[in-house]
This record gives sequence, C-alpha cells and structure tokens, in this order.
Amino acid sequence: MPKERTSPLRAVPGATPQERAALGRAARKRAPRSSHRAYEPPADRPDPLALLEAQSAARVPELVPIRYGRMTESPFRFYRGAAAIMASDLAGTPRSGLRAQLCGDAHLLNFRLLASPERNLLFDINDFDETLPGPWEWDVKRLSASLAIAGRANGFTDKERARIVRATVRSYRESMFRFAEMRNLDVWYTKTDADRLRTVAGDRLAARGRKRVASAVSKARSRDSLQAFAKLTEESGGRFRIAADPPLIVPLADLLSGRELHATQDRLHELIRRYGRSLPTDRRALLADYRPVDMARKVVGVGSVGTRCWIILLLGRDGGDPLFLQAKEADTSVLAPHTGASAYRNQGRRVVAGQRLMQAAGDIFLGWERVDGLDGRQRDFYVRQLRDWKGIAEPELMVPRGMAAFGELCGSTLARAHARSGDRIAIAAYLGRSDVFDRALETFAERYADQNERDHQALVDAVTAGRLPSVEEAGK
Repeated sequence: MPKERTSPLRAVPGATPQERAALGRAARKRAPRSSHRAYEPPADRPDPLALLEAQSAARVPELVPIRYGRMTESPFRFYRGAAAIMASDLAGTPRSGLRAQLCGDAHLLNFRLLASPERNLLFDINDFDETLPGPWEWDVKRLSASLAIAGRANGFTDKERARIVRATVRSYRESMFRFAEMRNLDVWYTKTDADRLRTVAGDRLAARGRKRVASAVSKARSRDSLQAFAKLTEESGGRFRIAADPPLIVPLADLLSGRELHATQDRLHELIRRYGRSLPTDRRALLADYRPVDMARKVVGVGSVGTRCWIILLLGRDGGDPLFLQAKEADTSVLAPHTGASAYRNQGRRVVAGQRLMQAAGDIFLGWERVDGLDGRQRDFYVRQLRDWKGIAEPELMVPRGMAAFGELCGSTLARAHARSGDRIAIAAYLGRSDVFDRALETFAERYADQNERDHQALVDAVTAGRLPSVEEAGK
C-alpha cells in the first residue's frame, strides 16, 4: 500500500457526533471489519533479518550481538525486538483510514504500573520510542499478536489463546464506545489507578492472582531513585559513583579515556543543562537544584539494545537526595516509512509529544534535546527518570484467566490513549456493537504468531550459521 501522508488525526474537524459516526461506518466499505483477519506474507516480503541489520548499522557495534542474543532466546523476545518487521508487515494489511497517535510498539510488556506527578500509581502505556500518528488498528494488532505469542510460550491451548485475544479486543472496542459518549475533558481525565487494578483483580482472579497483583503494586512503589541509588551506585573516597556491571552498565570513565572522556562528559553535562529548556518552568527550576556527579552507558530492553542510552546520577541537597535520569537516543520511528515522517524534526521531541498525548499522566522530568557526537553526527535524545514507581507484568506466571484480565486492562488503556488523539466517535462507529472485529483479530493474532515463529527461527539459523553475531548473557 502507498505511504500515508501525515495529516490531522480527525478527518472532519468541527463535525457533529452524527457526522463523525457516519464517517466511521462508511470506513467499513474501505476495510470491512472482517478483513482484518487477513495476514499472508507477500512474495516480495522484505527479508526480516535485513530489516534488523539496517537498524543495527546505526547502533553501537559492540552492543549489537547482545541484541541478537536476546532476540534468539524465544519467539516472544524476538517479537519485542521486531517492531520494524511488524510495521513493514502491517503496511500491507487493510486499514480503515481513521488515524490516531500510535504507541508503535504496543506489545503487552509495554503496559505497566507508573507514577503520576501527584504520586499516585497508574496503569498505562510505557514505551513510546516508535510513536507516530497512523492507523489505529496497528496498535491493536501488535497488542493482540503479543498475547497470542505469550500464550503459546505458556502452553495455553488454541481456545484459551482465542479467548484472551477476544477479551482484549472486546475491551478496546467497548471502551472506545464508552469514550465516544463522554465529554472531551472527561476522556482526558480518565485513568486506571491502583485501586481499579485491585478491583479488577478481585473480580476476575483467584487468590493467587490477587496476591500477585498486590505484590506488584507494592514492589512498584519501591522502585524509585532511592532504590536505584542503593542498587546501582557505590561510594569511593567519599564520592558516589555508578557501579560497573559490564557490558550492561559501563561507567563513562571505564568506557573512554583522555580527551574522548572529557569531551563526552562535557557533552552529557550540556545535554542535561539544555534539555531543561524543554521542561515547564517549575520543573526546570527543580532540575536546577540537582548537580550531575556520574554517568554510565546502559543496555536497555530488547529492541532498543545498541541505541545510545546513558544514565546520569544527580544529587540534590546532599548524598541522600539522588535523582537518576536516563537519556535515550531517539531515531526515526519504524512506522515512518509506512505512515509518513513526523511533524517534529527532533526525534526526541517526537517521542515526548507522543507520550504526553497518549499517557494519562507523565514523568515530571520528561524532555528532549539534540547533541553533537564525537563522530560529528547530531543525535536526538529524550530524557526521563530511570525509575519512578515502575512495575512490569510477568506473563510467564499468568494463567489463562489472568492473562485475559491483563489483556482487558491493556485494551481499555490503549482505547483511552487513542481516544485522546483520534476521532473516538468514528472509531467506535467503525467497530460497532458486534464482535466481528474481535474475532477477526483473534485469527490475525494466530497467523502473525506463526509468522513471528518463522522469523525467530530465521534469526536463530543465521546466528548458528555465523551470519549474525550473538552474545549469550551470563545468568540467562
């Protein structure tokens, strides 16, 4: 299909609710809801390994084998690192023509517990490296396929996986209907807090599942800068430093020396100072009360491995007042070749703008900046707190009922995120009251899980044959 141009997310600004609903129903002619079950790789499908190699070419060379090593571990870990592959595949699938701000990588582990600025614990989308306006269906399909793949890893039956995907998509569809009937401000203020999470657990899960939810909530509240400070730093000669854990965490002083060390230190200090201009004035003042004392390169995630990611330790009033910031390289979204370029020239700003639009509440230190590298190339970064009450799901511990309940939370959260930017009335009308779309994605998810397994095996074979480098990490 041809690339879409970046355009306003609402097709008919100022239209009445009735006109917007009619627009959604009319979109069924362009892409019948049942057509979304389709996935068949075309004969000219791009080589998935070539797509991965193209990404790796712009990354830190010595970290690329870690990325491939993580992706070979299982089909689900491969899927987490294969957002570019799926974006290419989704470009050839039916689309309604209705758009929203996309996460771009909406697999189930990118939904987690996060802290609001008011110190409330919320359930929301976390990762926005690939965010860009595009077809709303793509996020729902990536989420659905991730659940099918995770269900296979757990040994769930075909029927159990089908129920999980249908429950997730039904939750998205019914939530979108609810948002379509709400006032704009009410949509904007909607959030899922820890109390709602406990209610869902109490209604849907057995005692063991409720206990795990309570434990996850408690653990998330402990994951903050103080916890990171205790875990990631050491004191030497009265000075606090980030402890080395190579190759995953390498202090800058261990990574570089001489002029390169001092030049990189200067650039990272400048990054922190200048990025503050992207913050509101009150948070800029708060940031100014901290001083950087050490920095290190950190390996993060699966798909992000090899991108330039720095963690910076800052101290406030004294050594007991730490702040850990993470400055992560932002490259062009994997969606851009298929949906059109971002409206923002700075890719860090693209990430921040998408995150602020989709999340119910965000990190108070979220911002962006561009810096000059030692190689003469400018690179865009976004900055956020390293840890701020974050809690992540453990799908390998979920039983079918638990994964279905988690999928429903993800579906409703994604619908709320899309409703803030896209035409929620048109999308709801397109989806309709029946389960046609739900069942279509049940089929799509299984077909794409098959494709993911084939791609994962292709990577394993390429590593085994020595075509691609791989490193097996200690303790894995």
